[in-house]
Amino acid sequence: MTKAERIKIIEASCKQVGRGVFFSTLIIVASFLPVFLLEGQEGKLFGPLAWTKTFILAIDAILAVTLAPVLISFFLKGKLRTDDHNPLNRGLEKIYRPILNWCVTWRKTTLVINIVALLISVPLLLSLGSEFMPPLDEGTILFMPVTQPDVSNAEAKQILQVQDKIIKSVPEVKSVLGKAGRANTATDNSPISMTETIILLKPKDEWRKGIKKEDIINELNAKLQIPGVVNGWTQPIINRINMLSTGIRTDVGLKIYGQNLDTINALATQMKMSLQGVNGIKDLYVDPITGGKYLDIQVNKDAIGRYGLSVDDVNEVVESALGGMNLTKTIEGRQRFSVNVRFAQDYRNNLDAIKGTLVQTTNNGPIPLSSVADIKVSDGPAMIQSENALLRGTVLFNVRDRDLGSTVKDAQDRLNTMVKTLPKGYYIEWSGQYENLIRAEHTLKLILPIVLIIIFACLYFAFHSIREAFFSLISIPFALIGGAYMVYFFGVHLSVAVAVGFIALFGIAVETGIVMVIYLNDAMQQLVVLKGNSKETISREDLRIYVMNGAVKRLRPKLMTVCVALFGLVPVLWATGTGSDVMLPIVLPMIGGVLTSSTHILLVTPLIFLMVKEYELKKYGKLEVLEVKE
Repeated sequence: MTKAERIKIIEASCKQVGRGVFFSTLIIVASFLPVFLLEGQEGKLFGPLAWTKTFILAIDAILAVTLAPVLISFFLKGKLRTDDHNPLNRGLEKIYRPILNWCVTWRKTTLVINIVALLISVPLLLSLGSEFMPPLDEGTILFMPVTQPDVSNAEAKQILQVQDKIIKSVPEVKSVLGKAGRANTATDNSPISMTETIILLKPKDEWRKGIKKEDIINELNAKLQIPGVVNGWTQPIINRINMLSTGIRTDVGLKIYGQNLDTINALATQMKMSLQGVNGIKDLYVDPITGGKYLDIQVNKDAIGRYGLSVDDVNEVVESALGGMNLTKTIEGRQRFSVNVRFAQDYRNNLDAIKGTLVQTTNNGPIPLSSVADIKVSDGPAMIQSENALLRGTVLFNVRDRDLGSTVKDAQDRLNTMVKTLPKGYYIEWSGQYENLIRAEHTLKLILPIVLIIIFACLYFAFHSIREAFFSLISIPFALIGGAYMVYFFGVHLSVAVAVGFIALFGIAVETGIVMVIYLNDAMQQLVVLKGNSKETISREDLRIYVMNGAVKRLRPKLMTVCVALFGLVPVLWATGTGSDVMLPIVLPMIGGVLTSSTHILLVTPLIFLMVKEYELKKYGKLEVLEVKE
């Protein structure tokens, strides 16, 4: 073979597959469009993945039609061998040909099996639970119990010490660090009644045999049942993300909006009682609205008149003794600090001592504060929360041992009757991770039909035939079969991560289908060249033989396309460590989908292609053959 002949063959081969490879790459890029439109946490998490893959494939599409043919002309030299010289390829063909022959012979049975498998996968998907994101194991536990709003500093400190001692008694706990109240920052508005305890765990190889992180949390929760304390369990990073994005420190929060704090508190308490017993709801409590204690000092104007005092005179004593008064400033280098003076805390915590605070008069000397003011402790709001110009109360809970979507659905069913009878001007809103779940579902449902249209358009431009585009697109639903089975049997809930896995699967499935359709059309071109394009010269048996050859003789490139995806994905199934629990839901639908879609493409696509060509030959008297345009 001369150099010119070799270059001509390479050129013809590249033109044959170049269009399909180019558009299949564009289809994979188009399938990632929904990921670009994701917002919030999911957008920040999967956005880099989508951008990275898009840039790589965009360059790949250009190189596939420019650099690849040049490299082939450089390296594809010497004595060239056919596929038959490869023993592995011969072995695969010996297995593949009789199976494909059976499928072509028993057409109805083959189609029924595929359709039944597809129909079974639908209820499997519908039976799966839903969640926003698979929980990422941060390796650390955050314990967030809540006590009564009027708890004292001494009592909060004692509770914290007792809790830390109990937590440290669990063998898997390495160290414990607890904090009561707010940190020294303006962004932390935690009351003294809320405790945050970070629990660092030992390496897993030092844990008791057979114990899991969930078992440790359940054991700690059982040991930390302290009267007046409601336990809450989460993780440090996701807790901060939830609080910053939704204002909710648990997985789910039921926000109650209205005009009156007492009414909101009563509604929140009723809803909490209704939600008790719902499967999956843990750490259920009402974010305290009332229950705060306030020192109420009301000046008796008749009494101060008898002593010759004014309201300002009494207020000045209260301010200096209890609130604190700035007397002067101290200068230390370039820094200045106010000097504030007030009575000691033990004195300020004693109601009788406060009543005995002396007020200086002009004519009667010092008199107790209780002589000119009514002093008592009154109930009031522990913390006033507002949102959208309305007062807000919250019922908070975490979800464990069940998926988020089903748990919230059952909770909504429990509250349906109560929600319909809410007072005028009051309404509820579900927030937390459920809010993110609804937003992501809405985005995906909106964009997925558009993506399928874009994929179909790319296929049409690749083949210039609606029929051929349909052949490649039909592999997508059959790719869902394996993805659904894998997700179901691994017990993974539907989430944004699973959706991203299915999105990536669409492009891979269509890519393999394009390769098969290209080679089947190549076989039809060979048949037309040999026997002409007429039903007088082409028999049904000729069609069967050439379709079989087009599928079997080009088995290696099709299997290579599938294996490249599988070899890159399968190792993730055995991955461990931080992040593996998020990667698994992405990879599972891709692995299962690649297996079923490739099976469908290798066995069913040639069958459907043969049936269509037989129909064309019978109705039109000739075949519609895709030709590579130079």
